[in-house]
Amino acid sequence: MLRKLFLLFLLSTLFSCSDTVRLQPLSQDSIILAFGDSLTYGTGTSRDNAYPAVLERLTGRNVINAGVPGETSNRGLLRLANLIDQFQPDLIIICHGANDILRKLDLNRTRDNIQQMIDMARQNNSQVILIGVPEFNLFLDTSPIYQSLAEQNKIPLEENSLSNIIGNNALKSDHVHPNSDGYRVLAKNITSLLERSGAIQPLE
Repeated sequence: MLRKLFLLFLLSTLFSCSDTVRLQPLSQDSIILAFGDSLTYGTGTSRDNAYPAVLERLTGRNVINAGVPGETSNRGLLRLANLIDQFQPDLIIICHGANDILRKLDLNRTRDNIQQMIDMARQNNSQVILIGVPEFNLFLDTSPIYQSLAEQNKIPLEENSLSNIIGNNALKSDHVHPNSDGYRVLAKNITSLLERSGAIQPLE
């Protein structure tokens, strides 16, 4: 029985690893642009404990915190081009749409805005990963637009981290923002995704 359980675990692990979209390896001097709203900025903690700062320490890469609290996806789309020109990022982490969801905006429009962000990144030869945002309802399910975007564009998706963090009182500062521990969990999960996708090697 134990042997069978171990085999099932091994097969599920191999499947999950092979199911992750592959990225090109990031060199040590690569620039990562963490792009989004207050969830990227780090509302609920200090900037030094926001997920981009923790991610920088975990990966050894330069991570730019480009989060703007309260920003909707249409405003973010207008902002992204200048950031790409300024930093020429090798990888862009897109975590956007929370304020669209909270304000009950048309999520088809949100999806289109994020798609244009992905297109803009790729026109600059920047790789992309996507962070799923919960619907902030009773069950905190991640909005299905993120899975759809990830599948359509064949990009890695960190789908449920924010949902799990916001659903845990020990990891959040209010009903929509993580605390320092929550942002650390998010950064660790993103690091794991980067490792599974081949973008970085695990640090010794």
